[in-house]
Amino acid sequence: MPIGKIIKSLSGFYYVQSEGSVYQCKGRGNFRKKKITLLVGDDVTFEMDQNEEGYILDVQPRKNELVRPPIANIDQAIIVSSVVEPDFKPLLLDRFLVLIESMNIEPIIVLTKMDLLSEDGQASIESYKKDYEALGYQVVVGSSKIEDSLHEVSSYLEDKVTVIAGQSGVGKSSMLNALKPQLDLETNDISKSLGRGKHTTRHVELIDMYGGLVADTPGFSSLEFQTLEYDELPDCFPELREHGEYCKFRGCLHKKEPKCAVKEAVQNGDIPEYRYEHYLQFLEEIQNRKPRY
Repeated sequence: MPIGKIIKSLSGFYYVQSEGSVYQCKGRGNFRKKKITLLVGDDVTFEMDQNEEGYILDVQPRKNELVRPPIANIDQAIIVSSVVEPDFKPLLLDRFLVLIESMNIEPIIVLTKMDLLSEDGQASIESYKKDYEALGYQVVVGSSKIEDSLHEVSSYLEDKVTVIAGQSGVGKSSMLNALKPQLDLETNDISKSLGRGKHTTRHVELIDMYGGLVADTPGFSSLEFQTLEYDELPDCFPELREHGEYCKFRGCLHKKEPKCAVKEAVQNGDIPEYRYEHYLQFLEEIQNRKPRY
């Protein structure tokens, strides 16, 4: 039986890409009985009958999935963050990074509109860039013209399933349009009164780009830590994973525990203080989260 990946779902049909061709398929009835919802990004086994009608027979286990937009088996997320209009917010970037890390997705940070900053502003962003690169993150810096960073961004796409994430209004749809102009995704300017953009994309499809597949809609509509447990949070910060191995107590939350290697690293300047403060803020948020029944 051929194996392929669902790249689009529309009106009850699933479009499966396999060995360079796309096949229109329906799901078997037992998927509904088993309460299995097929998602774009699913790796599936399918067959074509004599009338060239396709049927999905089985779906492989997923390594991750998003609820909004509904997509599975994501390899990486490109986080687009403007440094001005709207202003750069390290707290928001770290929230994206934690969500992405918790789903076993590789993050890539893209900072845009650097040319619109003053020299002092550029120096501040360069300092943040060095911090995140020291943590092991890939950081791409671009100008207000999205095209200027396209070559570097496109080099990350080959053989990967990628979603674009980031605050509304930072240029996610503009980046997708620049990567593949025929997409012609709708973009809106930032609302001056609200200081943020409008959501402009309403569907999901995986598009061939530079040897990989890219979702044509921004990811991570919800930025709440709905499923992440408090004891899993330290693993979503690379520097806490590294230094946490040297804490005296196993399962240290790096908050009030004695002989905590993480707190010591913060005091010594080996961990940026703002990252640690963000961690404590997220930890409190998760610990105070109302239980869901």
